[in-house]
Amino acid sequence: MFEKILIANRGEIALRIQRACRAMGIKTVAVHSEADADAKYVKLSDESVCIGPAPSAQSYLNIPAIISAAEVTDAEAIHPGYGFLSENADFAQRVEESGFAFIGPRPETIRLMGDKVSAKNAMRQAGVPCVPGSDGALPESLDEIKKIAKSIGYPIIIKAAGGGGGRGMRVVHTEAALSNALITTRNEAQAAFSNPTIYAEKYLENPRHIEFQVLVDSYGNAVHLGERDCSMQRRHQKILEEAPAVKISSRLRDKIGERCTEACRRINYRGVGTFEFLFENNEFYFIEMNTRLQVEHPVTETVTGIDLVRAQIKIAAGEKLELKQKDIIFQGHAIECRINAEDPYKLTPSAGRILQYHSPGGPGIRVDTHVYHNYMVPPYYDSMIGKIIAYGDDREQAIARMRIALSEMVIHGIKTNIPLHLDLLSDSHFLDGGTSIHYLEHKLALHNKSDKGDR
Repeated sequence: MFEKILIANRGEIALRIQRACRAMGIKTVAVHSEADADAKYVKLSDESVCIGPAPSAQSYLNIPAIISAAEVTDAEAIHPGYGFLSENADFAQRVEESGFAFIGPRPETIRLMGDKVSAKNAMRQAGVPCVPGSDGALPESLDEIKKIAKSIGYPIIIKAAGGGGGRGMRVVHTEAALSNALITTRNEAQAAFSNPTIYAEKYLENPRHIEFQVLVDSYGNAVHLGERDCSMQRRHQKILEEAPAVKISSRLRDKIGERCTEACRRINYRGVGTFEFLFENNEFYFIEMNTRLQVEHPVTETVTGIDLVRAQIKIAAGEKLELKQKDIIFQGHAIECRINAEDPYKLTPSAGRILQYHSPGGPGIRVDTHVYHNYMVPPYYDSMIGKIIAYGDDREQAIARMRIALSEMVIHGIKTNIPLHLDLLSDSHFLDGGTSIHYLEHKLALHNKSDKGDR
């Protein structure tokens, strides 16, 4: 087992990884920007190294600085967390070439699954159901693309092959709008991802977003840890997740889970990963694979009792997976609310100093956060400042406990999205379960329209 791990991230995930390491008797190195010098995880780490100024490009995305920090502290492995460099194949390769273990998949696997075209082709070969669409990248000829679009059937969605985070997408409802959408998406793909390759898929009108968690060692042993419903999104970003997903049969769950683990063996996957699907009319359609730990991993940990970060570290150290699929037992229900420093309805960021802070507690409540009283929320990074996870014997109990936790949480000095979460937890459509990925956007639009009318 490793004696020292460098954590190449910030915020609550840096603290989460640090806690797993401490429980395993592993020393940690925290790298941080100048803006994060007073962060909790920096103070609690065994060692810390400042790797640059506040902007991410000069710190958390600065590969040479991170490698140098690992060298000067004699770290043996690097954990990338999520976001930043976690799905950067070049970073993973540099880490391994520099003599460190990368706590994640192999670089070639990250490249394969990072390109949405090659990922879909790999999944088709493994028998994983995919959204109907173009057979690979779209050609240059507009006439050829028109034929492909017609065969798929409008509406279609044009996507960047190297895209992610909701960027590089255009929905096209008619052939007349196709040409402009192609030009715009190609330009955006080149600018954002340095890859102008685009492809087309059938645009599903009201799907849910369901994802499957997998765990795979270096020896071909693979298990799935069930699914999460991540349909409550705004601007293609999730804000509330739960496990298990309601209104999905155990038979279908087992079938898709088995397809995912088989796909992992075929592509020689290693570590934790997540298969993301759109789910509509009782059918699953693969959209992408995230080759890293997910923000919402705690809901899976809660219903399975499996520490995913600990498992990641053990796999990276070369240990065999101790679990078999029959060992995975799902119990109860878990919900996660992401707490963001932002206006709850306008979604504008709200950086600043936290003047008063109180964390909730009680049965079945877990809080993952790096903030504290008098903490300064910097304006340079993602707005998420923490997560509340509520567990119950069933969904109703989990929701009730989450309501209490949200009402107890105190964060003064900045705006947060706690009011939005409380609103959602009393929403009849959410309580019924199975809302689509568009539901929250529509709800916010109606709220903001009504708010303008009141004024």
